[in-house]
Amino acid sequence: MAVRINKFVAQTTGISRRQADQLIIEGKVLLNNRKALLGDQVSESDQVSYQGKKLIKTNHQTIVLNKPVGYVCSRNGQGSPTVYELLPPSLSSLKPIGRLDKDSSGLLLLTNDGNLALTLSHPRYAKLKVYLVSLDKPLMPGDAKQISGRGVVLSDGVSRLALEHIEDNSWKVIMHEGRNRQIRRTFEALGYRVIRLHRNQIGDYILGTLPSGKYKEV
Repeated sequence: MAVRINKFVAQTTGISRRQADQLIIEGKVLLNNRKALLGDQVSESDQVSYQGKKLIKTNHQTIVLNKPVGYVCSRNGQGSPTVYELLPPSLSSLKPIGRLDKDSSGLLLLTNDGNLALTLSHPRYAKLKVYLVSLDKPLMPGDAKQISGRGVVLSDGVSRLALEHIEDNSWKVIMHEGRNRQIRRTFEALGYRVIRLHRNQIGDYILGTLPSGKYKEV
């Protein structure tokens, strides 16, 4: 069965399809010894190479799940439903890349690709993460300035978050790290309670219009 060239490159290298598109546009991907085009299809008899190395398709799988509130990301929910209850048995071996706590919702990546998991989760790669956060009361200008400026001292170090005001008590939070419950603890340290935390993006992976509780392969 033939697949689109960008999907093939993404699956065999661990990068996102958007990154694969860019490599193809730049002429860095060869299909049967010619420069690949974005619309190309790859079948089993075709040869695809990048940087002089032949790309071989593996059985890697990666999905994006829109995790609802109330679900935990571990296999043992200890009385709570788990994200694996939202997936078919064929995807039960996939592991989350990073986590969302039980009270948070949004984009959760699950994969069996170790290289992709490392690239997206290790601090040295500083992958972009975008969240929508609602607070229990208005965020004072001085507190917003502190969070995005000198930062808030937590038990595991200083936390700095880029903030964009959306409306009322809702904010977009942009960060490049992901310590345990960092966003919640940052606001709590200044006297605020996060009443909604929803992740929209990790690196090049964007949740988009995927309904809550549903998943898609990427």
